[in-house]
Amino acid sequence: MSKVFHVFQHIQDLQSRFHRAALGKGALLEMINEAEVSEQVYNSNAIENSTLSLEETDKILQKVDLNRFVNERELFEAKNLARVVDYINTKSGVLEFSLETICLLHKMLIQNIQDEIAGRFRKEGEWVRVGSHIAVDPQQIVSQLEEVLIVYKTSGTESVISRIALFHLGFEQIHPFMDGNGRIGRVLNNYLLIKEGHVPMNIKFIDRATYYEAFRNFNEKGDVKIMEEIVGRALCNSYHKRLAYLEGKEIIKLSDYAKREKLSYPNLLNKAKRQTIEAFWEKGVWKIGV
Repeated sequence: MSKVFHVFQHIQDLQSRFHRAALGKGALLEMINEAEVSEQVYNSNAIENSTLSLEETDKILQKVDLNRFVNERELFEAKNLARVVDYINTKSGVLEFSLETICLLHKMLIQNIQDEIAGRFRKEGEWVRVGSHIAVDPQQIVSQLEEVLIVYKTSGTESVISRIALFHLGFEQIHPFMDGNGRIGRVLNNYLLIKEGHVPMNIKFIDRATYYEAFRNFNEKGDVKIMEEIVGRALCNSYHKRLAYLEGKEIIKLSDYAKREKLSYPNLLNKAKRQTIEAFWEKGVWKIGV
């Protein structure tokens, strides 16, 4: 818990710096958010086994033709998720955190893919399994989701890292929809973060193995530590990226920074992954503002 508290204190400091740096820079901040949409879409869909690369995702969202055939489902998965990300970036401050909001976002995500299940929870007889975990009985979905929402809303004294981690684990354990649970769960994380005055985070595809391990640990042991680490590092990464731009720093590749400063790149890379330096992952490259 002390480790989480230390990271939370650091995030509070980053949040304060961010709000100071963002004053009068709404246009730049909007540009940063818009540029990040394709990364959020790529990573979230890739975690769910989409074959689209980041470059291909970018092209789809910019309505540029791809160099290969991509099935219609993957096209809609990219376009729909981008629409949801845009929606929460602009509406999180006014949308009520409710089951109705969750269903609205799911409908936006799944429409034109599986319209018959879009925007509704699983019905009686509709079961889903994730690995060895069988999600809850459809008849228990509403009551268990309500409990997860109540716990989140009434645990205000806990760090945002712990609350988001526990909410995400609880939501995914319930798996309320027939499809799209992972992507909606990650969208909801950002909806809650933005609503509380934080920046959205991006759980990276390259961290998928650790991300899945976090769910296994929670399902088998009730342990939230791994997910807390994922949330804490992802949120730090988002702040480091925005602050580099908003504070007008020179942004260079971490590898170039190591050469310039005659520092060990493997050591810097390790620190970047642990987010103990203000490096950030952008477009598949570690960068830093100097």
